[in-house]
Amino acid sequence: MSARPQYYTRTAQILHWLMAAIFITAWFIGFYSGNFLNYDTDGAFKGNVITLHKNIATPILFLIVIRIFWRYTHPTPALPENMSAPMKKMAHVIHWILYLILLALPITGCLFSWSAGHPAPVLYLFNLPTLIEPNPQITAIVKPIHVYLSWFAGLLIVVHILAALKHHFVDRDNVLRSMTSQQTKD
Repeated sequence: MSARPQYYTRTAQILHWLMAAIFITAWFIGFYSGNFLNYDTDGAFKGNVITLHKNIATPILFLIVIRIFWRYTHPTPALPENMSAPMKKMAHVIHWILYLILLALPITGCLFSWSAGHPAPVLYLFNLPTLIEPNPQITAIVKPIHVYLSWFAGLLIVVHILAALKHHFVDRDNVLRSMTSQQTKD
């Protein structure tokens, strides 16, 4: 049996940082449009901002599927030996919760758009096929789910970032470097 790698593969690193940039950007745009814009006063501008949010966020649906497949087929670096077993377990559980939320967020976002009679665009290139008809009852269900999931995901991302920084600056271990550096030989 081969030893676990010290670093994530370059593909895993690219997927991680690309998804981080997309999620954080989409999260702030969604937060801005949901909390600072009003259809009564900002109508067309709010619509454009929401369209931007959707165009940036929908690729996460594709990327998370690729990322889960990649994670399943490629070994990940071992966590530091000085981490307790419960902390290691919690780290794994939080990662899988993040994966599930990053799958659920674009799905609920698409359901929210479709049920409100709007498309789910991807990078201004095409719209995802509409899978449900406009339905205010569904909108009333999926809108709060999408909003609460986004808040929970944002919280988990902050915890994830703080944990990575703690590992790097306090524990001085390889956890953050494993996602930013590459082994010299493969």
